[in-house]
Amino acid sequence: MEKELPKIDLPEDWVVGTDINKDLLGLYTNYPVRLKCEMFVLCVEGTVEASVNLNHITVKANDFVTLMPGSIFQINSIEGNLNIYFLGFSSKFVEQTNQSRSMLDAIYFTLGRPTFQLRKEGVLLMEQYLQFLINIYERFPDKIKHEITPNLYADVHKGISIIYKSNSTEETVPISKSEQIFRSFTQLVMQHYTHNRNVAWYAEQLGITHAHLCTTVKQVSGKTCVDIISSIVIMDAKSQLKSTNLSIQDISDSLNFANMSFFGKYFKRYVGMSPLEYRNNG
Repeated sequence: MEKELPKIDLPEDWVVGTDINKDLLGLYTNYPVRLKCEMFVLCVEGTVEASVNLNHITVKANDFVTLMPGSIFQINSIEGNLNIYFLGFSSKFVEQTNQSRSMLDAIYFTLGRPTFQLRKEGVLLMEQYLQFLINIYERFPDKIKHEITPNLYADVHKGISIIYKSNSTEETVPISKSEQIFRSFTQLVMQHYTHNRNVAWYAEQLGITHAHLCTTVKQVSGKTCVDIISSIVIMDAKSQLKSTNLSIQDISDSLNFANMSFFGKYFKRYVGMSPLEYRNNG
């Protein structure tokens, strides 16, 4: 069923703008679609009721939304005069980029919590930043825009990670038991993915059954427990392959694979090529 969903991607490495209106969003009210790209949205005015990974969200003024690649979303209703900024990165760029720790942090904080309300000063700063990017996008040639994409991508994720971390202790909106379980699971994964990739172990740490954990994670995020664990492991491996001179054996050891052969098979299963092929050509 999910493989048949219409997919949305971007034709360029990155796109930024404000030209999202009711008519455009209205195209996605009749059926869900799957994002191949990664998308960030700042809502300045108006209200959008939507579903992300089968979970209902309300996007209103001052809300910042992060939609990770693979997210399934559908627009349910739109109210008021819509004023929205958006920034997106194509699947082609995201898949080949080197994921840093700050990017992994951003993924952890936004999984299961795609919408975050900014303070007024935060909205103003975000508007100014996005308008700055719009000016770059509209005035600079494609070559320059392509060259700055890696730094832009890294900076955006660092900013998101900082925003979520600095406000996490001030959250006042109650969260459901399912969301609490999901957040605890993802936090455990971020702490232990190099040592443990056994879903049953995480369920035991949380004091719940394996089946309950799997069902809850799928309900909240639209992803399986294995999907989340493997995505973090693979992003760490990709980062080490591209940004360090460590041998493949050393990288395999750092991620606690039994041997380099197991690591190679695991990596190829998710990436479609061997670690060495990825380092040389990915």
